[in-house]
Formats: sequence, C-alpha cells, structure tokens
Amino acid sequence: MSRRDRLKGLFDDTAQELAAANYEEPSSRGSAGPVRTMALTLGRMEEESRAMQEALLSGERIVQLDPDLIDSSFVRDRLVDQPLDIEDELVQSIAENGQEVPILVRRHPNDEDRYQIAYGHRRLQAVKLLGLKVQAIVRKLDDTDVVIAQGIENSARRNLSYIERAVFALNLELKGFERPVIMKALSTDKTELSKLISVAKAIPAEIVRSVGAAPGIGRRRWMALAQDWNGMTAARLAKLIASGRFMAEESDRRFELLVAELAKKEAKPETTEFDWKPKSGGKIAGRIKSAGNSFTIALKTGDAPDFGAYISRRLDELYEAYRAGKLQAGE
Repeated sequence: MSRRDRLKGLFDDTAQELAAANYEEPSSRGSAGPVRTMALTLGRMEEESRAMQEALLSGERIVQLDPDLIDSSFVRDRLVDQPLDIEDELVQSIAENGQEVPILVRRHPNDEDRYQIAYGHRRLQAVKLLGLKVQAIVRKLDDTDVVIAQGIENSARRNLSYIERAVFALNLELKGFERPVIMKALSTDKTELSKLISVAKAIPAEIVRSVGAAPGIGRRRWMALAQDWNGMTAARLAKLIASGRFMAEESDRRFELLVAELAKKEAKPETTEFDWKPKSGGKIAGRIKSAGNSFTIALKTGDAPDFGAYISRRLDELYEAYRAGKLQAGE
C-alpha cells in the first residue's frame, strides 16, 4: 500500500480554513513563496478531502484508547505548547457532541504498550482535559508518514508561525529527512524551503527560544534578521534577553525589542594613546595605543629591534602568565 493511500481519509479540512491558515502579511512584492505554498497545500488538502468518504466507507476500525498512553510526535514543530482550556470551542464541542473525528496514531516504535500520535493533537488535548477515552485509528506508519501527517494538521488547523516553520524544517533535515519529504510536510516548494532552513541555521536556537513563536512576525522580517546576523550579534543581545523586562513581553514584542537593540549604533570605544620610556633609562622608546579590540605597541630608537625580538620570543610565555593570573583572580 502506498504512503498516499495509507494517509487517505484522515483530513477533512476545508479550503477556506487552509487559505486562512496560510495567510501571511500582505506585500506587493516577494509574495511568490507564500502563494506557491498556499497552492500546494490547497491541492493536497482538496485531494485528502475527496478521499474522506472512501476512508469512512472502508470500515477501518476505530478504537478507544487511554490518552495517557499516547505520546507526542518524535519531532517538535512548535516552540511552545499551546494548551487548551475548558472554555475552548473544541473542548466544548466534544463535551456536548462527543468526539466526531478520530485521531491517527501508530504503535510507539520504542514501546509496544504505548502509542505515538500522528494527527489530531488538539483533539487529544481536548479529550484528555475532559477525562474521556480518545477515539483513534491505529495504523502502521513510518516516520515519514508521521511527519507528513503532522505537517498537514498544522497547515489545516492553526498554522505555525514563520519561525516555527523554519525550525521545524531544520529539525527534520537534521533528523535525516530528505527535502522532498520536508517540502510535503510543510506544503512548500524548494525555493521557500531553502529560505526557511537558512533562517533557522543563521539565528542561534537560544535566541529563537527567547523570542518565541512571534506569530505576527512574517518571513521578510525574520529573513532580514538572519541576513544581518554575525558573530558579535548574540553577545550584544545577551543582557537584553536575560532581562525580566524582555521575558515579560509578548513574543511579537520581544522580536521588536531584539531588532531595536540591534539597530542601536554601538558607541565607539575611546582611544587611549601615550608614550613610554623605561624608568631605568635606555636607548628605546615606545608609542602605545589602545582602541577597542586592538592594542598596539610601536618601539623605536636603538634597542627597539632587539627588545622587540625579545618580546616576540616570549609572547606565549607572557600570554600563559596572563591567563593564569586571570584564573587566580576568578575572572
């Protein structure tokens, strides 16, 4: 049985829901990526919707499982879990009408007494919150099936933010999935996938975790940040992201604060420059200059070449003595 056939009949989301889920900030330029992504997802979901009746008529058995026996996917797609509460529309619907659509699970690959969810994460949360058994279809699925099902669910329901999509794409690649599979899981094309992965690679994971999902921040702004990122950027942001003020803000606002901090012009370090002569006298003089990350000693007059060579031969020795002194001082 093909992978396409194994996944048939599990996704009944409408094209209208999908179009809303894939909406991104309007732009008169640079919209080709999102438009292609929407077209790919719409086509795939339309096919799955047509297959729904076939699956229901196939007589596939639905079983009731203890939600506590079902684990989440082996690869995270969201930066932060989004728990439901009793007032949520889905929870209320299941409480009043029961669970109308089963979830999709597989036997856990590492524990035969447990299961792993492929599709229906929010339904599982809702049923668990209500203290009910969950209706599920148990199928033999490989890792690729699970990833694709997870991607379909995210496209059709509550869309991942741009940075979550980027991190999800990179995580899948790091787990060894080939790009055609990742493209299918994220309903995107080759060009857009390359951009997603490049953003996730450019911006350190700890920075992304500190900012969070930032649902209102689109691809253009994340890409601009990634393009400007360099080795000194994270050091500049360390104090900001560790502050209570930063963490108290909503995720979108944390992104804004981060960008604002990077936009500030760094104050140029003050340059210090002075002359040196040995206290005991001698045929040598020096000009010392300290400017930020550079420190220069220029020697001149009679002993300058010999003394300069003497210092050069002992640079390793001097540096190790310097480091030892710092360690003793606890720096």
